[in-house]
Amino acid sequence: MIIQAKPIPFHILTKGIKFLTWVFKHRFNKLIIKKATIYKSHSYMLMSNHFSFWDGFWACYLMIKSIHESENIEGFYVMILEKQLQKNMFLRYFGCFSIAPGKASISESLDYAAQVLNTPGNVLLMYPQGNLESQYVRKIIVKEGIGEIICRVTGNCQLIWSSNFLEYFESFKPSVYFNMLDCGSANDFEMEDFTEKINKHHNNAMQNGFRFTVE
Repeated sequence: MIIQAKPIPFHILTKGIKFLTWVFKHRFNKLIIKKATIYKSHSYMLMSNHFSFWDGFWACYLMIKSIHESENIEGFYVMILEKQLQKNMFLRYFGCFSIAPGKASISESLDYAAQVLNTPGNVLLMYPQGNLESQYVRKIIVKEGIGEIICRVTGNCQLIWSSNFLEYFESFKPSVYFNMLDCGSANDFEMEDFTEKINKHHNNAMQNGFRFTVE
C-alpha cells in the first residue's frame, strides 16, 4: 500500500508560504517569473528541472505567484520516494504521497496521482528527470512514469513546465529565474513531443539567461 497524503487545508498552507516568501526576500536577491497562460477550471501538473535542495520551496512559491493568482487552488500534492516519506512522515501534511519503483504498489501510486489530477483546482508537483542533475544539462531525460500518470487522467488537466535557473551576476545573493511553459492539456499529451518541447524551451531559457558560448 502507498502512503497517502493528508494535506492541511490550503488556506493554512498559504500562510506558511507567506513566511517562506519572507525567507526568500532575505536569502535571495530576486525571484523573477516569466509566466505562462493558466487554463481555467483545470487541475495542474507542475513540472520543473530538479537540481537543488530549494526546488520544492521554489515550486510552492511559483504555484502561489503564478497559478493561484489566476485560478483558486484547492490542494497541493507531491509524489516522493517511499523511503524518503517514511523518514519524514510529517510531509504527508504538506501533500506528499509515496511511490516505490519496482514494487507492486507503483500502480496504486500512479492511480492516486491521476485521481488528484481529476479534481479541478489541484496541483501535482513532479520532477520528470527523477534525479538531481545540474541546472545546465543540455538534454532533460523524461522518465516514463509521467506518461503513465497522464494516460490515467480523465479530467481537464494542464501540463506546466518551468526551467529554473540560479545566478549571482552582480549580487552577493543569488537570484532565481523561473521560465514557465504551457505544455497543453493532458488530453493532447504525447511523450516524444513533450520531451522535445521542454528541451527546446530549457535550452532557449538557458541561452537567454546568460552570455552563451557555442561549444
